[in-house]
Amino acid sequence: MVYGSAAGASRSSRASRAMSAGVLMASWVALLWVLEAVDVATGNSLDPYGISPRETEELADVVPAAFLHFGWDHVAANSLPLLVLGFLAAVRGIGRFLAVCLTIIVVSGLGVWLTAPENSLTAGASGVVFGLFGYLLVRGFVDRDALDITVGITVVLLYGSILWGVLPTAQGVSWQGHLFGLIGGVLAAFWFRRSAPAARVRRQIP
Repeated sequence: MVYGSAAGASRSSRASRAMSAGVLMASWVALLWVLEAVDVATGNSLDPYGISPRETEELADVVPAAFLHFGWDHVAANSLPLLVLGFLAAVRGIGRFLAVCLTIIVVSGLGVWLTAPENSLTAGASGVVFGLFGYLLVRGFVDRDALDITVGITVVLLYGSILWGVLPTAQGVSWQGHLFGLIGGVLAAFWFRRSAPAARVRRQIP
């Protein structure tokens, strides 16, 4: 019998997860820019897929609205934090990450649909950004994982100032999307928390 290197296998697994997370988030951000290019080229034809509040037919736009923006400055402002926070969340597992993001998008979108002012139109990935911030902030404490707690503290140091965005301080900015996105991220940390780690077993090759 030959005992494989558990440390080597673990390093390989981490590298693979990091690569998958990086490719996913780079593709996600690239998609946002492609959609904005299409929107600009077609005379803002995608803007109607934003969320208009309290109109039943607008519920179908809750998901697409998270991928659309109103101008290049808007998509640029969301791109870097989405890339960084998304990578930090996705590197722990793509399946869990996608479930977390869907939860954030739905909670944020429904919050906007319920509470946004009349005659408004809301779109953008900032709800996802705030949701991932909230998720990373509490994930380590929920999972009782020291590394993830450290990640959460680092995220606060880097992006803690965005919390002002949940307050109605800037006209034309959807604080509702930010607030409900944050709530969605915190809820997702509890709903998709990891189970107790299984006992470690040395891999054997006969």
